[in-house]
Amino acid sequence: MKIQVRDVPPRSVWALQQGGIHPLLAQLYAARGVHSMDELDDGLARLLPPASLLGASAAARLLADAMAAGKRICVVADYDCDGATACAVALRGLKLLGAQHVSYLVPDRVIDGYGLTAPIAERVKASGADLLVTVDNGIASLDGVARAKALGMQVLVTDHHLPALKGGLVVLPDADVIVNPNQPGCGFESKALAGVGVMFYVLLALRAELRQRGVFDASQQPKLDTLLPLVALGTVADVVKLDANNRRLVAQGLRRIRAGALPAGLASLFTAAGRLAPVATTFDFGFALGPRINAAGRLADMTLGIECLLTDDAARADELAKLLDSINRERRDIEAGMREQAQLAADAMIDEDEEPPPAIAIFEPDFHEGVVGIVASRIKDKLHRPTFVFAASQAPGKEHELKGSGRSIPGFHLRDALDLVAKRCPGVLLRFGGHAMAAGCTIAEENFEAFEQALQQVAHEWLDAATLTRRLDTDGPLAPEYRRADLVDTLHKEVWGQGFAAPTFSEEVEVVSQRLVGEKHLALKLKHQGQPVDGIWFGHTEALPTRVTLAFRLDADEWQGVRRVRFLVEAAEV
Repeated sequence: MKIQVRDVPPRSVWALQQGGIHPLLAQLYAARGVHSMDELDDGLARLLPPASLLGASAAARLLADAMAAGKRICVVADYDCDGATACAVALRGLKLLGAQHVSYLVPDRVIDGYGLTAPIAERVKASGADLLVTVDNGIASLDGVARAKALGMQVLVTDHHLPALKGGLVVLPDADVIVNPNQPGCGFESKALAGVGVMFYVLLALRAELRQRGVFDASQQPKLDTLLPLVALGTVADVVKLDANNRRLVAQGLRRIRAGALPAGLASLFTAAGRLAPVATTFDFGFALGPRINAAGRLADMTLGIECLLTDDAARADELAKLLDSINRERRDIEAGMREQAQLAADAMIDEDEEPPPAIAIFEPDFHEGVVGIVASRIKDKLHRPTFVFAASQAPGKEHELKGSGRSIPGFHLRDALDLVAKRCPGVLLRFGGHAMAAGCTIAEENFEAFEQALQQVAHEWLDAATLTRRLDTDGPLAPEYRRADLVDTLHKEVWGQGFAAPTFSEEVEVVSQRLVGEKHLALKLKHQGQPVDGIWFGHTEALPTRVTLAFRLDADEWQGVRRVRFLVEAAEV
C-alpha cells in the first residue's frame, strides 16, 4: 500500500474560504476538484435541465399520450438497489402525475437473468400492458425490445449502462424512445447519472409536458421532490460517481430524510439497520439500507424490496424491512463462507513471495450466483487485481453455464476488456455487459480456463507496475485543532461517495499500546501530534511498529456521556 496526499490548489481553497466555507472543508473540497462556491450550491434550481438529457422530452410526450389515452404502463425493473429505487420512483411519480394504470415486473436473477428478455416481454404483454418502460436496464436488450415491439407494445428504455457492441460498433435497441446519458449523441453533462436518476429526470420532463398541455399549472403541479430520498439512496447504493449533479440529488434527498419527510419503507429500513434517519449519512445508504434491499435480489425476490419502498403503510413497511434484514443476515453468512473459499483459491494462484497474477478468475461449484459480485469486490480490494467470481447457473436447462460478476481497479475498463476477450476468443463469452469498474458475463463451464487465460492476457497487456500498485489518496496530516467531535459531525453531514471520497487523513503517529478485540480487530492507543487519541483498525490483526504512518478517517464515540474523537484506520505505511 502506498499512501499519497492529494494536491490542494491554494487558489481554490482561498476562494471557498472567502465564500464562508470552513477552512477544513475548503481544503477537502478543493482537493476533490471544487473551485468555486457555485459548485457547492445544491439547490434544485441548479440541477441540469431535463431538456438537455437526450430523449427525455420525447419520453415525456410518449408517457403523456399514453396517460391521456388510458393505456396500461408496465415498468420492468432490475434486481439491485438502483433498479428497485428506480422502479419505486417510476410508480410513485407516474401516479403522482395522474397515471391510472401502472404496474411493474422485476426479473428473477436466476430464472430470467439480467435485462429485458423476450420471455419477459411476453409476460408484460400477457399482463395487458400497452407501454413497456424499462428502468436501470434495456440499453443492451436488443432481443427483448424487438419482441416487445413485435407483440404490439410501445417501448421506452430508461437506463444508464453502456450500450451493446457488435463488431466494435454501438448497437441500440429499436425502442420508441431511449433515455440514457451514455447513448451516442447525448450531451447531458452528468454521464454518471444512476438509473434512478434517469427515471427522475424523465418524470421532471413529463411534468413539464403535462404543464404545457394544461393538465395543471405551476402552482398546482405535483411535488416530485418527495421522490428525492429514493433517488439519493439508489444513486449512492449504485456507487456511481458523485459529480456535482449527483451530489445535488443526494444532498436534497438527505435533507428530506433528516427532516422526517421519507417514505414509510425507508423509515423502517433505518430502524431495522439500527441507524437514525434524523442524522442520516451517505454511509447509511451505502452500507446499511442499500445492502438490505440488494439482499432481496441476491437471495430471494426483489419484489420484497420494491414493495418496501412503495408501501405507505407503516406496519407493512416494518414487516418488510425486518424480512429484508433477515435476508441480509443470510447473505452475509453465505458471503463469509464464499469469501473464505475464494481467498484460498486466490492464494493458491500466488507462489510464496510473488505477486498475484494481473487478473483473477475464480469458480467453485457450490458458490451462490447472487453473491458472486460482493465476493469479487472483496477479493479485488484485498489483492488489488481485476477479479471475476463465477457460480454455476441455477436456471433450468442452463446448468452447464457459469454466471460471473467482476470488479475492477482504476486503469482497467472491465467491459472493454470483456469485449476484447470476445473478439479474441469467439464463443467463449455467451453474454456480457457492464461498466468500467463492474461487469458481468456468462460462459460455458468448459470454457472457464480459456476465459481465465484470455482475461489475464488482456490484463498483462493493459496493466503496468504502477497501476498494479495499490494507492490510497489521502488529505494529509490533520491539524490538531480539527480533532474535535463537532467537526466529525460536520464532516459526516456532507455528501461523500464514489469519485468524491470521504476525508481520509494520513501522518506518522506513535503507537502507545495495541490489543486485539473480538479476535479480528486491532484496538489502538495513539499519540497524535503529542496528544492521546484512540484508534481502531477493523479486520486487521497484525501488530504495528511504535512509529508508523497511518491513513485514517475520523469518527466519534461516546463513553459515560462524553463524546471523543477516534481514528478509524484504513491503512499503514511502515
